[in-house]
Order: sequence, then structure tokens, then C-alpha cells
Amino acid sequence: MSRVRAVAGRELSSYFDSPIAYVFLLAFAGSSLFTFFNVNGFFSRGIADLRPLFDAVPFLMILLVPALTMRLWAEERKQGTIEILLTLPARDHELVLGKFLASWALLGVGLALTLALPVGVSLIGRFDWGPAVGGYLGAMLLGAAYLAIGQFVSATTENQILAFILSMVVCLAFWGVGTETFAGLFSDRLAALLRAIGTGSRFASIARGVIDLRDLLYYASLTAFFLLASIAALRVRRWA
Repeated sequence: MSRVRAVAGRELSSYFDSPIAYVFLLAFAGSSLFTFFNVNGFFSRGIADLRPLFDAVPFLMILLVPALTMRLWAEERKQGTIEILLTLPARDHELVLGKFLASWALLGVGLALTLALPVGVSLIGRFDWGPAVGGYLGAMLLGAAYLAIGQFVSATTENQILAFILSMVVCLAFWGVGTETFAGLFSDRLAALLRAIGTGSRFASIARGVIDLRDLLYYASLTAFFLLASIAALRVRRWA
């Protein structure tokens, strides 16, 4: 674990040594506030809840998470530093996990910047903290899955822009297939399968305050799958 912490610390420092972390945090917090108060009309709804925020979270993740992950390995490949990184005493899974934890921590900071919203809303009306806690938990789980997807894509390409676009497309696909708009186009059996595969329906359930073990296992499995895929991609690179 010490090597995982070292890799995570190195990666987190690289975020804050460049404008990336600050631009991401500003974009995440700014977009969250804008959609909460303007796009989804919090004041016009007259309801003291965070639904406007969590309705926007999946789209913010799809747009902003790839911006974090596109550089994780693509930049190392482009600059030729991946060969140096692979010679370090850290194992492949420690490198992947360290980079993942650093990006997940930065995402957590972004979400923490929005905590003033539930506190403020609770002061102006009767507020149910259950869905709020569920929403933040769901956001962290959804973010973990998308970060793992993005890291895998970054590990398979040298082009950061391509990594960004592909990550966004894959994350959008995972979200879209589980939505009622898409799944409702098919038979009941196939629709149920699509909802089970998609991230959208499961996030919506958690954001309502319904914590289902199956949803937690789904996000854990999806995250683990793509982290393992990233490890496999690194090993292919090491053997090449």
C-alpha cells in the first residue's frame, strides 16, 4: 500500500502543479451551481431538495471525468515517460490503483465544493437528508466507474484528445442504455437487461435514497473490471 500511496501522491501533485486540478474544480463547481439554480430552476420548483443537482451530475461526470483521465497514461506514452514508470519497483496494479485513487480524490474534492448546497437548502425549508446522502454516494460510485473507464481508454492510446472523446462516448453509452428513454424502446425483458447494464437507472435509484446492495456491487464490479483491463493493457505494453 505504501507504493500505491506514493503513486497516488505523485499523481495528485502533478494535478495541482498544473492548471488541470484548478480548471476541473472550477468547472465542476461552476457547472453544478449553474445547473442547480438556472437550468433546473431550483427556486421556481419550490421544493427543498437537491434533485436539480443530481439530475445534472451524470452529464457533468460524462463531460468532465474524461478531462481528468485522458492524461493518465496517454501523456506518459506521448512524452516517453511510461517506459521509465514501468521500470519503477511498483507493480502494474499499484500504478493503476494509485492513479485511480488520485483522480478519485480530486473528484471527491469537486463534490465537496457543492456541500454548501444541501446546507443552504436545509436552512430555507424542510430538507430530507436521505436522498442527499444517497446522491453524493451515488456520485462517488458513478465517478469511480467513469474514472476506471477513462483510465483504461487512456492506457490504450497515446493521443489525449482521442482518449477524451472515446472515454466520453463509452461513459455516455453506459449511462444511456439504462435510461427509460432508451430502454423503453425494447421489449420488457430486454429493457430490464439494459437497465441492469446501464449506469443511469442505478444512479437514479441511489440518488432517491434507495441504497440497494445490487447497485453497490454493480458499481464496484464495473470499476474493478476496467481497472483490471487497465492493468492488462499495461502488461501488454511491458511485454511489447
